[in-house]
Amino acid sequence: MKISIELTLTPLQDEFEPAIIHLIKKLRASNLKVLENPLSTQVYGEYDEVMNLLKNEIKEAFELIDNGLLFMKIVKTDRQDYEPHF
Repeated sequence: MKISIELTLTPLQDEFEPAIIHLIKKLRASNLKVLENPLSTQVYGEYDEVMNLLKNEIKEAFELIDNGLLFMKIVKTDRQDYEPHF
């Protein structure tokens, strides 16, 4: 089953960029489709593969910060080619 996930990591501390950059680089190193924009990162692929990757990478990201939030949206379809029609 294909899924699309949108992630927003928000460390609640002054030095927030290193943890975000670390997470994005780790996601990029996977063989999954990863797209970034200034507000979030999207990951596309097979459910088990994406979730197994995120399980490890989210844990590692949380270990790098004192306090933080991770917002995650999951869509049960591959939306990587979405373009608005308006």
